[in-house]
Amino acid sequence: MGLYYREKFKNGAEIAVWEITETENQLSALCVLPNDEQEELSYISSEKRRIERLAVRALLDLLFPEKVYLRYHENGRPFLQNSIVELSIAHTGRFACVITHPENSVGIDIEALSRNFASVEARAVNEEEREALSDKSEIRSHQLAIIWCAKEALYKYMSQNDVDFARQMEIARFYPREQGEIQADFIHKDGERESFTLEYTILDDHVMVWLVG
Repeated sequence: MGLYYREKFKNGAEIAVWEITETENQLSALCVLPNDEQEELSYISSEKRRIERLAVRALLDLLFPEKVYLRYHENGRPFLQNSIVELSIAHTGRFACVITHPENSVGIDIEALSRNFASVEARAVNEEEREALSDKSEIRSHQLAIIWCAKEALYKYMSQNDVDFARQMEIARFYPREQGEIQADFIHKDGERESFTLEYTILDDHVMVWLVG
């Protein structure tokens, strides 16, 4: 399928989403991998993961007129070795997405609305958030999907280790719509609290949430 969604924002951020319908060989033919990425790819045993990596590379080739070199910090945060542009990456079985900004930190996540979020609710949702969930199963499922994506996007943005998703991140009450904003707090281990506004949109049967600093 290729490029599914692309949007540039007034704040300088840009999001691009690739719908993954190609085989590994087809994706490989669409982009030229730098040697380091080719070597890393050879160590990935999961074909699904290799395909996701290739879809991300295809997006980078679209977003950047000149070749950029994707690397990862020890904590897993991606960065471009030859560019000061900030980026964040997420993928599901169907989509790969990238958000970039010329200088500010970013975070993004995407999930299928059909996913079972029972385990997420048990380990990543605090009591206040749970009390704000709807009694209607479909709305509740959408709320959980957005909460989870928001916390993942915030986690990527903060780039800290050993974060307790239930205790250190709080998502304010909201009603899920096709697109909107979410208020969130990140509580540092010393008790300091930071507030953020995240945005989200529904892409077909998926939800995507992002944050720009």
